Amino acid sequence: MFKWQGRIDSEDGSRGLRWHQVIDHDDHLKHPKSVALVGLACDLGVQANKGRVGAVDGPNSIRAALANLPWHWDAALADLGDSHAKHDLASVQNDYAAKVTEGLAHHSLVIGLGGGHEIGWGSYLGLEAALANKQQRIGIINFDAHFDLRRPAPDTSSGTPFRQVAEHRQQHGLPFDYACLGVSKAANTPALFDFAAASGTRFLFDHQCQMDAAVTLLAPMLRDIDELYVTICLDAFPAAIAPGVSAPSALGISPQFVITMLDWLAAQQSRLNYRWRLCDIAEMNPRYDSDNRTAKLAARLAFETVDALIGK
Repeated sequence: MFKWQGRIDSEDGSRGLRWHQVIDHDDHLKHPKSVALVGLACDLGVQANKGRVGAVDGPNSIRAALANLPWHWDAALADLGDSHAKHDLASVQNDYAAKVTEGLAHHSLVIGLGGGHEIGWGSYLGLEAALANKQQRIGIINFDAHFDLRRPAPDTSSGTPFRQVAEHRQQHGLPFDYACLGVSKAANTPALFDFAAASGTRFLFDHQCQMDAAVTLLAPMLRDIDELYVTICLDAFPAAIAPGVSAPSALGISPQFVITMLDWLAAQQSRLNYRWRLCDIAEMNPRYDSDNRTAKLAARLAFETVDALIGK
């Protein structure tokens, strides 16, 4: 388990607490609001996708960046630990999915820490297992330069999770509600655009990512879903901001755009009648990070997700 530690401002009492001071208190299951962290410490998906390995250390690098952030909310915080790759990708995804399901049973919000974007398939499985009614519609919003709709060749990878979701939904006669914001035309083949069209995937190119365009794209999907799952791939951001990823972006999207969208998505729940209680952050690769820039960005995105969903 990660050792949570950091600065202590004892002179400020309870108003000076930081993440490392509030995590895993014994009473966290009794608190009406709580956040759970779950890690996927795995490189198998990135390796299978012919990417740069190093994501196995991603979850702990994000935790280290979270540790000293201030805790602003009247809520509990728990760390459910990591799922580690031992033999094959499916086994670690299933183990992680079980932790997500457990987290959703006891906590208001679960935040997954990656690891490669194979976390997406595990997060989906965990959320689906947590639903009492398996016919409920799950909407997925992915902030990403890549569709991650690759065909397994023959194995699954960090590039296949949402194709796996699409095929799983089709096999069970369920709709596939998926939107990808930040798509780079220079990073996706025509075959991927073909599958995106065939599967009804909604998307915005990286250079189109403005609030008005995103709201227009997402509002029809959000009206139809019961549960929302948001996944943030760190390679959606410019390489100068997020160098610590498997596949850095030459252009990318703005962190401010993503944070604005997180706030908007949280605010729409009551109006559009869906629940949002699962988010993950993917492709954190500390081996290629510089001055912990990517880890700090990942931590800030986790912070903003908690603020949007727990703090308001």
